Amino acid sequence: MLANNEEDNTGSSGQPLSIAILGFGTVGQAAARILVSSAHSQLRLTHIYNRDIARKKADWISSEVVWTQEIEEVLASDVDVVVELIGGLTPAKQWIQRALEAGKSVVTANKQVISEYGIDLIQVAHRSGQQLLFEAAVAGGIPVIRGLKEGISGDRLYQILGILNGTCNYILTQIESKGVSFNTALGKAQQLGFAEVDPSADVEGWDSQAKLAILSWVGFGRQLSVSEIPVRSIAPIEPIDFTYANRLGCTIRQVSRAKIVGRKVEASVLPALVPLSSTLARIQNNQNLVVAAGEFSGETAFSGFGAGGEPTAVAVVSDLLSIFRVPVLPASQIPLATFCETIPYFLSPHYVRFFVKDQPGIIAQLANIFVQNKVNIDAVLQESGLSKSELPFVVSLNTCRSDVVLKAIQEIQKFDFLVKEPLWLPILN
Repeated sequence: MLANNEEDNTGSSGQPLSIAILGFGTVGQAAARILVSSAHSQLRLTHIYNRDIARKKADWISSEVVWTQEIEEVLASDVDVVVELIGGLTPAKQWIQRALEAGKSVVTANKQVISEYGIDLIQVAHRSGQQLLFEAAVAGGIPVIRGLKEGISGDRLYQILGILNGTCNYILTQIESKGVSFNTALGKAQQLGFAEVDPSADVEGWDSQAKLAILSWVGFGRQLSVSEIPVRSIAPIEPIDFTYANRLGCTIRQVSRAKIVGRKVEASVLPALVPLSSTLARIQNNQNLVVAAGEFSGETAFSGFGAGGEPTAVAVVSDLLSIFRVPVLPASQIPLATFCETIPYFLSPHYVRFFVKDQPGIIAQLANIFVQNKVNIDAVLQESGLSKSELPFVVSLNTCRSDVVLKAIQEIQKFDFLVKEPLWLPILN
């Protein structure tokens, strides 16, 4: 058996791969530290690209490494693999394509590019005799892409669900455990580096939306239009919601779910009530979890720290080592997919929380709207001793379609006794 720092020349020339990193931010620096260590002699960092490169230069990088702020210098070089870590759609997508066409394999952590253009770029890579690997684009250091493509590829998957955003999970578990507001929990996440200055992509669900589209592609072989996957923000969640969720035997998590229904895929990224007995409920702070359900093997779970520079860098370096071992990927292993329509609604029980100015007849008026929409109320929950001028209570609903519940809530918003907008959450079975 080979030690970690010994070369495995299977399927390669035995020469180290020369590596260029595009983007010297948190992940780029963490990847560079691994590459310049003695851990992997198969990999040799030769180029680093970044804007305003003089500000980024680090004295722990070998003087032999070329620093540049000219992408053309990287593309014209003889590097074997380009590691794209600049993020965003433009110019990342164009640079990935140009690198592949220039005869260089690409490793990326760019979930936006892969979710929107991954299949097209995979085909460019195949035509160019190169590879495009993106383990780091979903769940950071958790090898879920490789697990779906190789570990359980013999199964027929029908559902993927999980917690795909460590920032949201950290915020929700802080609200739950400390009883703090969303803004306080967000501030703590930003202080620790878990959340960006602009946290919109995380808290609004767009980050997980892109990741879920990638997982559907890799796991089901079905390509979804990213923008058609419904998302909802975690920002309206308050400590009282965890109190009521606990009374229902649940907690609250941002849940990403894709499920095959005939020729379509039911998909969403939503804060939801999950049973306390569920694996999802036990995922704390900035951890991630992906659970794939298959027809033959049942459920397979992948969990760990999905975010952060070092876990993501480990996924990047693992992809680099994979290219070293198998420089040309067989056509049979190229992950392609057919386009599939997304179902924007689903069946489940539901949790609806209201803040109201207490007055007689509120429950009757709400019940009337639900009855008109053929929605059955399961229970009404109200904690005692709370302010009558801003009274929170919950109506739980029996299993019905989510779009019908949302229609009913839109009609309810006309009532003047509401102090805040109602909060709707599905309850996972």
